Amino acid sequence: MAALRGFLDTSMVVRYLWGDPPELAEKAATVIDSEADLVVTDIVVTETAYVLMSVYQVPREIVVDHLIALFQKKNISPFALDKDVILSALLLCRPSGRISFAGAMIWAAARSSDTRVVYSLDERFPADGLEVRREASR
Repeated sequence: MAALRGFLDTSMVVRYLWGDPPELAEKAATVIDSEADLVVTDIVVTETAYVLMSVYQVPREIVVDHLIALFQKKNISPFALDKDVILSALLLCRPSGRISFAGAMIWAAARSSDTRVVYSLDERFPADGLEVRREASR
């Protein structure tokens, strides 16, 4: 039987990365460590980061490291984003908390597309490789 392609939801990723509760973590590992081609959306990345940091009190740096390790697996792909760009986006979140996970996913989406313009009122939004506008063009 050929391995199926499918999307992972937040519950599967959280259980896999944090191992709690053990019986669900084992089920998640069976799927994620399989040969199946698995896809993770930017929403799942953001939700996973939120759950790990707020519910489990995992430090931000560890969350980033776990998400990077997940995307480095051969069978895991981001949905509609370039894998190298999402890894770079996660690294933007790591140092200081200056960039939110949601902001990093927007940055990754813009960098992975032909649209390299982002409208943001956040003065800290990363401009690396993008044009960040604070108001409409006239």
